[in-house]
Amino acid sequence: MRRRVLISGAGVAGSTLAYWLARQGWTVTVVERAAGQRSSGNPVDVKGPALDVVERMGIAPRLRASATAVRRIAFLDASGRERASMNINSIQGSPDGREIEIARADLAAALLSTAQDIAEIRWGETITGLTQRDGGVEVRFEHGEPARFDLVVGADGLHSGVRQLAFGPEHEFIRHMGMFVATLPVDRTLAGDHAVAMYNTPGRSFSVHPAHGIPLAAFIFRHAPVPGFDHRDLAAHKRLVTETYTGRLGIFEDFLDRVADAEDMYFDSVSQVRLPSWTNGRVTLIGDAASSLSLFGDGSTLAIAAAHTLAEELADTPTDMSAALRRYERRHRTLVKPRQRGFALAGQLLVPRSRAAIALRNTAVRTFAH
Repeated sequence: MRRRVLISGAGVAGSTLAYWLARQGWTVTVVERAAGQRSSGNPVDVKGPALDVVERMGIAPRLRASATAVRRIAFLDASGRERASMNINSIQGSPDGREIEIARADLAAALLSTAQDIAEIRWGETITGLTQRDGGVEVRFEHGEPARFDLVVGADGLHSGVRQLAFGPEHEFIRHMGMFVATLPVDRTLAGDHAVAMYNTPGRSFSVHPAHGIPLAAFIFRHAPVPGFDHRDLAAHKRLVTETYTGRLGIFEDFLDRVADAEDMYFDSVSQVRLPSWTNGRVTLIGDAASSLSLFGDGSTLAIAAAHTLAEELADTPTDMSAALRRYERRHRTLVKPRQRGFALAGQLLVPRSRAAIALRNTAVRTFAH
């Protein structure tokens, strides 16, 4: 009998896992809360172990065709004048230079295209209950009929519903790192098609990435936790960005009009997820649901790598799922730990706390960056 897996989340991790498990003979069902794929989100990187995975999936040419052409970061002042710049490969490039930077939406679409013909995708659906018994998981859905699966995988991001149902409330596992981030598409670049333009004031970063023809603005700012924060309250997100940046953007102030008009703006707390184990019985987690974070786009690389590792281990011991899940976690944690430790350096580079820190960053970039 074919084994049945339910994956929550049709993003980068979920689509990758759906492809590999379906190829191995699993009956794969993917549920996604959203009605369709979103278009917002800053460009992300595909590098290291993830490159080998996408090449084996046959989508590397598609990704390279949609890749950005960014070569550097230009640090600007309030008048738009360039104060310093650095080669982007000096902070996020892979040693062999094969990395791909691509809009997250384009990456997710390419990955999903490999899975949707061999896996069932249910849009506008979410899991409401999980009960483990007799070597399986009985699942209740918001809309569909209950069903039983051999394995349930939470690939549903930072605010994972699967994690909450199987492991406990998110406040036990999520640590706010003192920043928020908003991203949205805009109508122009600030430093051409080959550079990310960034402007800083103390504790605030505003940048525009040329992406692949549709520029993306990012607002990253230091801020204490917001009581009762709701990651789905777009109106509240817009108010917080506007209050934080009004009067502080120099000649870039008009970009706040884009925030006010945005219909598809990504916004969330910059957070770390820390769990003692990513598995509870026959429920396991991958991607941001299990671990985060990276301000340099490594999250997608880690999500692709995690999905492939999990599929590999499940294939190696098909009759011993518990052993496979333990090996997956042991292998993948070795990739996650160094990325999580790199947060402090990323924060100092992207969002200096003071004018002195901004000046010191710019001086260091002029002196050492190439």
